[in-house]
Amino acid sequence: MSGKVTARFSLDEIREKRARGEDKTDWSVVDSMDDDSIERAIQSDPDWADMNAVDWSKADIVVPMGKRSISIRLDADVIAFFKAGGKGYQTRINAVLRHYMKESGSSGR
Repeated sequence: MSGKVTARFSLDEIREKRARGEDKTDWSVVDSMDDDSIERAIQSDPDWADMNAVDWSKADIVVPMGKRSISIRLDADVIAFFKAGGKGYQTRINAVLRHYMKESGSSGR
């Protein structure tokens, strides 16, 4: 990747930035692009160089499921381990549990 820092903005923040004229995208250029010109732009973008060889035909489509809030007791060191990874620790715990569920041969549904 280019080494640039990725900034995150909410939809409202993006709308406010656009209203203030802080949008750096030339939307007329984007709107004028057809599929072939988009593909050429992707092929010439160095940030996408490693993605060209990906066989997307074998990708799994993942539809996010609704979450349910529960209370669970976990050992303090387990919680500390996942929290040490930063924001999203509950999502990582969920991913580990899902992997275990799939490996055990049960979908749980």
